[in-house]
Amino acid sequence: MIKATGIRKSFGNLRVLKGIDLEVKKGEIVTIVGASGAGKTTLLQILGTLDRPDEGQIFYNGQDVGKLNGKQLAAFRNKNIGFVFQFHHLLPEFTALENICIPAFIAGTGRQEAMKKAMQLLDFLNLSERAEHKPSELSGGEQQRVAVARALINNPSVILADEPSGNLDTENKKELHKLFFRLRDTFGQTFVIVTHDTQLASLSDRIIQLKDGIIVNES
Repeated sequence: MIKATGIRKSFGNLRVLKGIDLEVKKGEIVTIVGASGAGKTTLLQILGTLDRPDEGQIFYNGQDVGKLNGKQLAAFRNKNIGFVFQFHHLLPEFTALENICIPAFIAGTGRQEAMKKAMQLLDFLNLSERAEHKPSELSGGEQQRVAVARALINNPSVILADEPSGNLDTENKKELHKLFFRLRDTFGQTFVIVTHDTQLASLSDRIIQLKDGIIVNES
């Protein structure tokens, strides 16, 4: 589903990625691990089309996304990629329901349709009763589940997550990890996750270890 070939990226004189070849199949949960500075987040941003590589290509279902211009790339990203970050990045002035709907509104989905889909996701995530609550009224685990629902609203091909459980306590980490696998088993959702969490990595279908900008191990 995702194929990256020859990905290289530098920032000034610092070579961060030194030739990454990677494939992710539909329905896989893949974790990317490695020490700080290994290039994990840079790789995830390039896979997510948030940044462009200096060299190499990214294909989604055979489509070379490097050939898209800025406007086309933004539309592609909105439709095909969902993002979950360590810090939830929920807009504080909006309710949980409204936060989830924002990507759908950007995609041009009608308000009623978007609200209906958002409520279905909240129900699936056992958050229906929190729909009208603002982020400040939600626990950390609830905020992260709202962020997951926001990532899912446009039925993306893949969810890219950067340290998604890094800001959660032990119990909420376990619940979030279970959720990822439930989403895969229920909807065939694909995940690529950057994590330092050894438990999450051990549960994934495949672990990709980065060191100094190259893949040194896959297991």
